[in-house]
Amino acid sequence: MGISDLIASFLQDSLDTAENGVLEVQRSELAQRFNCVPSQINYVMSTRFSPERGYIVESRRGGNGYIRITRVQVDRQTLMMHVINSLGSSVDLASARAILSNLVQSGALERDMGQTILTAVGDKALSRVPRESRDAVRADILRQVLILQV
Repeated sequence: MGISDLIASFLQDSLDTAENGVLEVQRSELAQRFNCVPSQINYVMSTRFSPERGYIVESRRGGNGYIRITRVQVDRQTLMMHVINSLGSSVDLASARAILSNLVQSGALERDMGQTILTAVGDKALSRVPRESRDAVRADILRQVLILQV
């Protein structure tokens, strides 16, 4: 298990026992606990605790800096609209996979539908689209298909 996995696991366990699904930790204490640089903590925050995965992360830097992680508990329609509105002008395949996985895990999408959408936005389905345009086309398709699911 890598350092990122250890940090994510620790944070997830702490979040599971936190009051109201909110965890507040100091970046420097985490870095010291795991004997890593603070940027490693930032990496874990951006990749494991993103809005697409159902979290809101607030951060304050400096001497008394902290990270506040909030697990978002929302109804299906609100979650779907949040995901749709947070899609940028391009989405890479890994991000599309994470978004769809979160929607399936949260119960907002059926597993079969998540797999179907992932197939539709996959590189194989977009093979005739020039590589430099795929992420933009993927975002457009993902957005439109998710709108139909709301």
